[in-house]
Amino acid sequence: MTEPATSTVAPFVEFRSVQKSYDGEILVVKDLNLAMPKGEFLTMLGPSGSGKTTCLMMLAGFETATHGEILLDQHPINNIPPHKRGIGMVFQNYALFPHMTVAENLAFPLEVRGLGKADREAKVMRALEMVQMGGFAARRPAQLSGGQKQRIALARALVFEPELVLMDEPLGALDKQLREHMQFEIKHLHETLGITVVYVTHDQSEALTMSDRVAVFDDGRIQQLAPPDELYERPDNSFVAGFIGENNKLEGTIEAFDADKALVRLRTGELIDATPVNITSVGQETLVSIRPERVEFKPENFDEGAHTIEAEVLEFIYMGDTYRTRMRVAGHDDFVMKSRNTMGQERLQPGQKLNISWHPEDARALDP
Repeated sequence: MTEPATSTVAPFVEFRSVQKSYDGEILVVKDLNLAMPKGEFLTMLGPSGSGKTTCLMMLAGFETATHGEILLDQHPINNIPPHKRGIGMVFQNYALFPHMTVAENLAFPLEVRGLGKADREAKVMRALEMVQMGGFAARRPAQLSGGQKQRIALARALVFEPELVLMDEPLGALDKQLREHMQFEIKHLHETLGITVVYVTHDQSEALTMSDRVAVFDDGRIQQLAPPDELYERPDNSFVAGFIGENNKLEGTIEAFDADKALVRLRTGELIDATPVNITSVGQETLVSIRPERVEFKPENFDEGAHTIEAEVLEFIYMGDTYRTRMRVAGHDDFVMKSRNTMGQERLQPGQKLNISWHPEDARALDP
């Protein structure tokens, strides 16, 4: 799968027909072509075993590509050892030296590069201030919380001012609130410093929050590479639709279609309109994808173009800012509607029957 860079400028990071096999038979990365412009924040997102971390490790130099070429700033780096690539790395487990102070941890990559003591001290303090840890230089890692350790690991990756920083599940060990706070801090640092970031995660909300573009991996291939809003609103296939955010899926068969609209007959006989994606023939089986927040249970608020179908309420859950309603729709018991918690919101009861609606453009007829 080939994806162009988002800029006419030459790519800063590029994978050309890259493959990786550990046993000479099974490819964990299959013919990867990917180009990134300088300054982009790109997230590699996917389930365990999808190939995303292997791609990051090949870029870092800790794994070797079985086939193909990896370029950094237009220079092939396949045969350059990790310590000579000039890439900053942040890991989930922090990888700090326990016997060194925070300042010594940060100074280490500068010593390796031969910087003098005065330069080292200035750069260490600048990096610590960047991550709001200026007062922690004399502490050791054992004296730090998980969030503080991750800030120090981030500062160490930035201290020698690399143009490219790789992050492998860096927030995975943090609690939810701290993780969300660090997402915004990392994104702010990226924007302030203008660095290029390749970020690996299996957390979809993390990817959508932080990235300029997201590469969704499955089975060693990029299934879709797009900005977060495009990925969420216009998934290319049923894997992406199911992996990114919550998604309703209705099984059906294509009755008719053109470039803009497909007529789908659901398993229970209803006919609905949807946007066709990778639809090639009448009679083809399809999964119609509809986001829960695009479903409405007050059809009178919708215009004439909305599609209406009968539903039975199975479960109504209060979630603070939203209500989540699970319903039986067209023979499916896992159809979900999300509605905002507003003044006068009607509380639905299990067993209640009602009509629900969505706009045809919010339904996508995908591969089954």
